[in-house]
Formats: sequence, C-alpha cells, structure tokens
Amino acid sequence: MKRILVLSDSHRGMSFMRWCVNTVKPDAIVHLGDFYDDGDELHEEFRHIPIYQVAGNCDRYYASPAARELLICQVCGVQLFMTHGHRQWVKSGTDMLVRDALEAGVQAALYGHTHIADCRKDGALWVLNPGAAGSWGGSAGIIEVDDGKIRNCRILRYGDEEETV
Repeated sequence: MKRILVLSDSHRGMSFMRWCVNTVKPDAIVHLGDFYDDGDELHEEFRHIPIYQVAGNCDRYYASPAARELLICQVCGVQLFMTHGHRQWVKSGTDMLVRDALEAGVQAALYGHTHIADCRKDGALWVLNPGAAGSWGGSAGIIEVDDGKIRNCRILRYGDEEETV
C-alpha cells in the first residue's frame, strides 16, 4: 500500500505539514498551492519524497511565473487531477472541477482554495480537498493506493496519528 499526502493552503505554516510528513511517512506529497514556496521548502527537508505542486491564487506573488496551476499526472500508479481550484470556481461548488476531472479520465480530483476539508466519491471519481494546512489546527488528505487503484481517501487532522501509523 502506498500513501499520498495531500496538502493545500499552507500560507507559511510549516509545522503542521512537517508533522504530517513525519506521521504519515508518505510515498509522495501533493501541494495544491497558496503558498507554492512552502512546497519547495518541504521538498528541501524531505528530498527522498517526490512532490507534485500547483500554484494557487495567492501564488502570483510567491511562485515562479512558470509554476503550473493545473497538473494531470500519475502519482503512485493513479491518475490525479491537481488544481488549487480558483480557476474552477470551487467556492461556488465543484461541478466544473468534477466535469474537468472526468474529461481528463482521472481517478481523483484534488483541490484546495476553500480551506474546508472535503473527501467523497462522485460516482467513480474521488474528490478531495485537504482543507488548510497552514496551522496546527489544520487538516490534510491521505490517499491510499494499491495495485493502481485508490483504495481509500480520508482527511487527517492533528492528533489522528493512531489512525495513520
């Protein structure tokens, strides 16, 4: 079983993200923006873990202009649609996000922006917003993958270590 740690909206709050990496011991990390540089810093500390990143609406001031706002690729054997969500207007609902992800033929649509954790299935598609990782009271997402399929997807909050270790 492989684990993907999904983080978003860190806003310079590194402590919770470090705790997540040390607790979950992921095989890969996804950072969905706001602040893109936090993902770079996390990768510097945990170089042995591949990281996949997209830029968020706040990142126009913090990330390279070359930073992508959408990434569709395979992570740990599953196809993921990764976006911050502001371009899909997720604060007004996830219809556009789900449509775009289904058109891309992925197994999961990952987004942030709202700071509200969301983990559910929409038909065969997993939809995951890890919430905001920017504080000790933050949240993150965990995707468990086995044999090219997502077996489970859930939200992690500080103090949940018994469930993840």
